[in-house]
Amino acid sequence: MKRNGRAVRLLRTWREDYARRTLLSAGASFACTALFAVYNGYLGIRCGSVWHKSIAGFYLLLTAVRGSALLAERRVRARPAPEQERCRRRTFLVSSVLLLVLDLALILPVSMMVVLEKPVDLGLIPAIAMAAYTTWKVTAASLHIGRLRRNPGGNILLAELRTVNFIDALVAVLTLQNTLIMVERTAADENGMLPVSAASSGVIWGAIVAITLRMLQKGLEQTKP
Repeated sequence: MKRNGRAVRLLRTWREDYARRTLLSAGASFACTALFAVYNGYLGIRCGSVWHKSIAGFYLLLTAVRGSALLAERRVRARPAPEQERCRRRTFLVSSVLLLVLDLALILPVSMMVVLEKPVDLGLIPAIAMAAYTTWKVTAASLHIGRLRRNPGGNILLAELRTVNFIDALVAVLTLQNTLIMVERTAADENGMLPVSAASSGVIWGAIVAITLRMLQKGLEQTKP
């Protein structure tokens, strides 16, 4: 009974401690993103693939953004509250600049997806599984973004980590779109899919840039005396 009671208390604490859940989730995403970057870098070097090299560069930058936020949050926990806020705002601004660089790095892989030059080795069933995972990823990221908007005065680094997750989810949508087109396309409809791919990719990339610029503006406002 004591063990059951302790387990219930731990579960209740876990559900109520939003900050801890965010940091653990970001830590897991950091590890997965780093592995994905290394894997794509390996494929890019081994196969001479421009796509894999470019997407590896994107995910390395994404790893750097997540890692800087996690490291900063870990370091400031033992400091006085005013110093914590200063460090968080400074890290937020630097991360916003890195995200802007990340958006520029995304131009090459997005361009390759638009012209349907991304290598795809999936069949229909793995592509459907990828669609289900991407849907879950986007839904979860959207719910957390909505929660952050309802609580704008919270920890700025936690807000940044959730925003980065949302950007990561949008990139997953881009990749999924291209994968489904490549899996089902035929020579007859290839030219017809180019305008659709270009338009949807442009809209999603534009949304990513808009989110990044909003973060940068907020970071500049936060660091004003």
